[in-house]
Amino acid sequence: MSDVKLTAYNVKTKEKGVPILDAVIKKTAKGAYMVQGNDGKGNKLTTLVNEEKALAAIKAGVAKQDW
Repeated sequence: MSDVKLTAYNVKTKEKGVPILDAVIKKTAKGAYMVQGNDGKGNKLTTLVNEEKALAAIKAGVAKQDW
C-alpha cells in the first residue's frame, strides 16, 4: 500500500471518487477513523476509513494526524 489514495463522495456535485486534498485524519468517539479535507474547489469532503488505510495514509504523508 505504498500509494495510498484517499477519495470521497462529493455530496454537493454528486461525484464519486473525488480525491481529498489537505486531508486530516481524526478519531471519532467510538474509535472509527474519519478523513476530512477539500476537493480544491472549495467543497468540503468527509469519509470514514478503516484503521489500516488511515495509518497507511499518515505514514505515507498523504494525510495529517489529529489525535
